[in-house]
Amino acid sequence: MTSTTEDPRSGDRGGLWGGRFDGGMAPEMVPFNLSLGLDARLWREDVRGSIAWARALGRAGVLDAEESKTLVSGLERVAQRIERDGLVDAREEDIHSVVERMLGEAVGAVAGKLHTGRSRNDQSSTGVRLYGMASAERTAAHLLDLADALLGLARRGTDAIMPGYTHLQQAQPLRAGQWALSHLFPLLRDVERVRAARRSASVLPLGSGAIAGCPFPVDREALRVELGFDRISENSVDAVSDRDWICDLAYAGAMVGIHLSRLAEDLVLFSSLEFGFLRLSDGFSTGSSLMPQKRNPDVAELARGKSGRLVGSLVSLLTLLKGLPTSYNRDLQEDKEPLFDTIDTLDLTLPAVTGAIATATFRPDRMEGRMDPQLLATDIADWLVRRGVPFRRSHEIVGRLVRRTEEEGVPLSSLSLEAFREIDEAFDEDVFTVFDWTASVEARDAAGGTSLRSVEAQVADAEARIASARADAAGRGAPAS
Repeated sequence: MTSTTEDPRSGDRGGLWGGRFDGGMAPEMVPFNLSLGLDARLWREDVRGSIAWARALGRAGVLDAEESKTLVSGLERVAQRIERDGLVDAREEDIHSVVERMLGEAVGAVAGKLHTGRSRNDQSSTGVRLYGMASAERTAAHLLDLADALLGLARRGTDAIMPGYTHLQQAQPLRAGQWALSHLFPLLRDVERVRAARRSASVLPLGSGAIAGCPFPVDREALRVELGFDRISENSVDAVSDRDWICDLAYAGAMVGIHLSRLAEDLVLFSSLEFGFLRLSDGFSTGSSLMPQKRNPDVAELARGKSGRLVGSLVSLLTLLKGLPTSYNRDLQEDKEPLFDTIDTLDLTLPAVTGAIATATFRPDRMEGRMDPQLLATDIADWLVRRGVPFRRSHEIVGRLVRRTEEEGVPLSSLSLEAFREIDEAFDEDVFTVFDWTASVEARDAAGGTSLRSVEAQVADAEARIASARADAAGRGAPAS
């Protein structure tokens, strides 16, 4: 078998399918046809799937016990060889051909029996799914690490009060920990999305053949158990073309990118001279080649930029799949690049952002110095409501107060009682108790609010959910951190 496999770069037909054709492949087609540079990373999954298939053929009586044992042993030696020497000299069109050629070199002609009843369609799909399942667990672990870092930042900011923003305008006071938690909870949703994608990937296609299924009595349930899949594909035609799970993982990755970009934007703003609410450590900042005073938040800017790649990968996949005819088409070879890029981008970006958050520090003095008394305008409206003034009227009253302070160029807190009463006689001296940042945040004590009790409850909830997610991963034998 392997002796007939030619170098695809020479234009000769490969031994896997060349018997149908006369003459060599057109030289322009040769590089276009190659995928080894991309799918080489799947060699472990390809060997693992092939070992399971060799055992399945043995159980089905297609191979005798000795042949099955020889193939398994040979594939194990192939794995050791690739682990030791790499694939630098491989010249086949894809990783499946490389493994098959090396297996022939290891065990001889019996290697030709391994592909019995199997197609590269179900073989490749199985390997990519195994890769995706492991990658999803690793991504979830990275996300939990970042969630832990944000949890630590939230704890460090529990007692610090900062201006909260809507429309990038100062809105109401918040505990800094509340702001950190606002970025943590989206990441926990991301963990759920990534793990849902992992479940979507965990469907065994092996045994589906090229389109119509396997003609030999292989035990697909035993294959499922050995390879660690949750379910068996229901339909052979669908099984070899289903890439929904890759879209699911790319969507999860795109949402991670969106959440990272929003966190990154806050880090860029809040670490700037104009805000100065927090400081990124030296290890996650850079300087300028020209301006010696610069301290650039490159970790945040790079993460913000990477989000575009993550969104782009999802769009590429959806565009690829639109309008394909039934079952496998060679277009589907293009599924791997956006998948790999999504995983690689997350593997690169999440640990860097985690490190930046873990070493960031709040600057409460700068927060207090940037807080305008207008942040308490809603508190004044609430004060009036507690005295029986309908909220819509109190909203109008406070709006008139704010307009007056702007016209006079004075802070809201510096208005005299007479000025308050000129706007509405409902005001008395007690209104000045409103001008207290701590009282403002403590007043918002409903679940999810920014009072100390509420923020501590959110911290406890997030801590429990992170611990539960890690325990679930450990129960599956997946990486917990």
